[in-house]
Amino acid sequence: MVKKWNDNDVTLDSIKNQMIAVIGYGIQGRAQANNLKDSGLNVVIGLRKDGNSRKIAQADGHKIMEVRDAAKAADIIHILIPDMEQADTYKTEIAPYLAENKALCFSHGASIHWKWIEPPSNVDVIMVAPKGPGQRVRELFQEGFGTPSLVAVYQDHTGTALNRVLSLAKGIGSTRPGVLETNFKEEVETDWFGEQVDLCGGAHSLIMKAFETLVEAGYQPEVAYFECLHEMKLIVDLIQKYGLTGMYTRVSETARYGGLTKGPRVIDDATKLKMKEVLSEIQSGQFANEWVSSYKNKGKNAFQGYMQDIESHQIETVGKEMRKMMWPDENG
Repeated sequence: MVKKWNDNDVTLDSIKNQMIAVIGYGIQGRAQANNLKDSGLNVVIGLRKDGNSRKIAQADGHKIMEVRDAAKAADIIHILIPDMEQADTYKTEIAPYLAENKALCFSHGASIHWKWIEPPSNVDVIMVAPKGPGQRVRELFQEGFGTPSLVAVYQDHTGTALNRVLSLAKGIGSTRPGVLETNFKEEVETDWFGEQVDLCGGAHSLIMKAFETLVEAGYQPEVAYFECLHEMKLIVDLIQKYGLTGMYTRVSETARYGGLTKGPRVIDDATKLKMKEVLSEIQSGQFANEWVSSYKNKGKNAFQGYMQDIESHQIETVGKEMRKMMWPDENG
């Protein structure tokens, strides 16, 4: 059974006198850094001189240092830059200053699991992974609650690695709803699988294919947009709050019968076999190698062709106008 910690199980004592360097100030870095600071912990932000986030971090009231200076000064180095940038930054800006008993912390296990980063044996290697986007991590903290996190210890040199990562989770606000134990391998493989077959890839493909089916049958694209994309959030919100059966008890009887009897015809065992293929590619390292190769060759343009295909799709051209009806300030 999974091990779980709640707010009363954890204190900040193990890190209250330690300096935490948050490396990177993107969506997740900003949220976690602000939550840690508001929890009374000693936080500095490690950024490059020409980084676009410096002004934002300054406006948020943070002390900013060059990445190497932050790594040198900190007891805990929390790396929150994109996966594909971590290895180079670690090698040039962090590794030379990684003294004994420091901790390397991540919010995703890829760099350690796939050995893009190989830390020395005389430091702790830990992970706290909030299960939500950075904006929500910050919003829930400010509301007095928090986002659940997964925590893991890859290497415990000091004998206090678990306490350190649990204290970080508390500082982020994650012990309020609860923190679950995992390991780097499990976190990486399940995270990538969910992104590819369900949350991102599966969702966008399902929505687009459903939209195309209605439009090709002669229905108005605007009406198809409502039915296949817009209302998806309403159903997902019910599922998240009440579970699958709870969702079905809160929709119409027609939706309940139709969904229960026809859904498994669309997403069937043949689809599950394809999901297993994707999982196998993740587990074997095939996807990791593919992603690294693509990034090395094309950088951030590695996914531009795919993005352009979606952006030019009718569901997006129709959607731009439809979204102005619901959120005029953001889509005007």
